[in-house]
Amino acid sequence: MTYPNPHSASAHLRADGISVAFAGRRVLTDISFTVSSRERAALIGENGSGKSTLLRVLAGLLEPDAGTVQATALGTMTPRIGLLHQVPPFASGHTVAQALEAAVAPVRAAERALAQAADEVAEQPESARSSSNYSRALETAERLGIWEIDARIDAAVDGLGLGRIPRSRETGSLSGGQQARLSLAWLLLNNPEFLLLDEPTNHLDDDAVAYLRATLRDWRGPVLFASHDRAFLDESATTLIDLDPSPLPQAVAGPLVADGIGSGIGVTRFTGSYTEYLQARFDARDRWWQQHRDEQAELKRLRAAVRDSHTVGHHDWTPRSEGRAAQKFYADRNAKVVSRRVNDAQRRLEELEQQQIRKPPRELSFGGLTAGGNGAGRARSGPILSTSAVTVEGRLQETSLSIAAGEKWLVTGPNGSGKSTLLELLAGALAPSSGAVHRPRSLRIGVLTQDHELPDPQRRGPGRTAKQTYEDLVGITAAQRVPLGTFGLIAGRDENRPVAELSVGQQRRLALAAVLAEPPDLLLLDEPTNHFSLLLATQLEAAIPDYPGTVVVASHDRWLRRTWQSRRLVLTTS
Repeated sequence: MTYPNPHSASAHLRADGISVAFAGRRVLTDISFTVSSRERAALIGENGSGKSTLLRVLAGLLEPDAGTVQATALGTMTPRIGLLHQVPPFASGHTVAQALEAAVAPVRAAERALAQAADEVAEQPESARSSSNYSRALETAERLGIWEIDARIDAAVDGLGLGRIPRSRETGSLSGGQQARLSLAWLLLNNPEFLLLDEPTNHLDDDAVAYLRATLRDWRGPVLFASHDRAFLDESATTLIDLDPSPLPQAVAGPLVADGIGSGIGVTRFTGSYTEYLQARFDARDRWWQQHRDEQAELKRLRAAVRDSHTVGHHDWTPRSEGRAAQKFYADRNAKVVSRRVNDAQRRLEELEQQQIRKPPRELSFGGLTAGGNGAGRARSGPILSTSAVTVEGRLQETSLSIAAGEKWLVTGPNGSGKSTLLELLAGALAPSSGAVHRPRSLRIGVLTQDHELPDPQRRGPGRTAKQTYEDLVGITAAQRVPLGTFGLIAGRDENRPVAELSVGQQRRLALAAVLAEPPDLLLLDEPTNHFSLLLATQLEAAIPDYPGTVVVASHDRWLRRTWQSRRLVLTTS
């Protein structure tokens, strides 16, 4: 289904010098770029680099501390900017049908306006005004595609895997994944001139991703999306905009914070695929380190030159003639040479001190699944868990499974096939409608859910920090034995920030650290690459095969599925 495109073929979304700070912490600094019509630009960067913040600024939901946003579309005085983010664009008390109708309200209004204009022409066929009104109404109706609107609604609902949900059902009763997909359908049907998407492929299966990819390919207006979906980046992005730090002069970037983690200033723009960018980024970082080392060596040499250039020749040398005139001549010449050398070295030193690039900030590096210890699963052998013809009414069809100690399983399947439900059954968080789950009582199970469950900070006091929340989750003793910084998941400067100020990805990193504080015998990971940075997702995948315990992963991630080498379970909906 091709969407009608009321968008101008000459539309531009421009960010100019955007800077945002929260509680004195710099999040975005001097961000400038332009996204044009038919361009699909992807925001990438570490968790906490400000991707979601930037999208909110561009959508007009957050006022930046500095900088401006300009959205222009030829022929449109007030172009609309649509944002997909965590808050659904529909009321929880509305039905699915009402939510969809709200999305296409401009089209329905054009439909009514055309009908009214047609009635006026029928009543006053000789009226020039009625004919003019009808022509304008018809032009708008054609531009908005009023005759295809019902087909578009059906295509969006089916394409995003919502076709089996009764449209009379209230949106508040939908699961988180269903609400996310309905929000995406709402935004696409609303057809804004500028499209901003925050993690659009979360909760999408292969068919839904294919539908979204095709829709974005045909979108005439500018598209900007933040995503950690590596396959989607490769297939959909025409431009990558990286918010991570780049090699700027220290005089511009300022000093690093105490733990070496730097904030990005400006952006690095790359035209090409994500796979190509990975290698380019590694090469650029190597060059950054080399340039920094070379500059520091030159600074050391120049400082020594300034210090040592106050004399010329041997310090105890005296001219052969003892005459005062000769002594004065040689002394003056020596002073001039010394002065010239000192001035030259001092000038070069000052120039380099101003131009030197800052030291590359230390990148977070995942400590591994066994950073908290390596005793998981060591005393176990043979089957550790099995399901016998288990079902959950309306959520999971009959499934039998036997999992042995140390095995690595990937559970895949379309939306609605019950991947998350199966993990809940394995964890003991859900009872089956029929069948049985067999597990030893001593089996230690750790679960990373899609919707991370962190303690309510209001219960323990407002402003609960990441470090305090980690202690709440694992206990003081365990937190002292295995500090939060052990895992390389949360930057040191962020450990003392309130959890409410952390990004979704950082909060999920915190939840993972709590799961790994005492590595479990059975590790259950539900969509582990959702919201994680590209680097962490890759490191996490690489750590799974070497985990001494048992791992079960439920995932839509096509990149992960392409590289998976262990056991698989494919669930179906029929």
